[in-house]
Amino acid sequence: MNMQSIRGEIPSVLKELPSVVVVFGHYGVGKTNFSLNLAYDLAAEGRQVTLVDLDIVNPYFRSSDHAAALEAAGIRLLCPQSANTALDAPMLNVAIDSAIEEARSEEGHVCIIDAGGDDVGATALGRFSKLIKQGEHAVLYVVNALRELTKQPQEAADLLPEMEYTSHLRATHVVNNTHLMDATDESVVKRGIEFAEEVARILDVPLLCTAVPLACEAGSLSLLTPAAQQLKESIDSAKLTCANCYFVSIYVKKPWD
Repeated sequence: MNMQSIRGEIPSVLKELPSVVVVFGHYGVGKTNFSLNLAYDLAAEGRQVTLVDLDIVNPYFRSSDHAAALEAAGIRLLCPQSANTALDAPMLNVAIDSAIEEARSEEGHVCIIDAGGDDVGATALGRFSKLIKQGEHAVLYVVNALRELTKQPQEAADLLPEMEYTSHLRATHVVNNTHLMDATDESVVKRGIEFAEEVARILDVPLLCTAVPLACEAGSLSLLTPAAQQLKESIDSAKLTCANCYFVSIYVKKPWD
């Protein structure tokens, strides 16, 4: 049994996303880890996945750091300054345009765009906004109640309009990504749900899902820690109400871990 089977099936709301999915949010909310989980899980469902890394500011938390694992999972990675590509900026833009068009035209294909919510990231995303808006798409606004600068729902909501203006895209859903990595417990999940529900209410967009990480015992990829097992059982049994709970792995580690 592997970690993916322990986490269980991906929520149907994520399987039913359109073929072009943008993931963005404020610095440090966990966009990249969410994007990686979504890419791996959709690939496991038999989809042909292209992951575009436009989160070009943060030097530590990058999808490109996972290039080998993504390739092994059959996921195509497009990113600037990747050690795995010789594409220059103009050619990379063409490749990303092609990935978006391919996702729209080829059955079973999906393009996930991991974009930074800062000015540079949103501007980079804006380069592709016209093409993205030509067809069905989803723009997921990731929020995290434990992020230092967005601890109040109104603060998280207030950041979105500028991101939308700069990227030329409107958020279609909120994603709750509030957690403490391996230390996540029921109180953290409850706090995050309440926070994200309020953000979604203020913005008048639906809350798509709640990401809940499951920690494994040291040296194991298949044995949950007692705390993680208890958390999973609470959610699975509906003792802890978590609509569209998305159990995720922690792929993105701090550089000192």
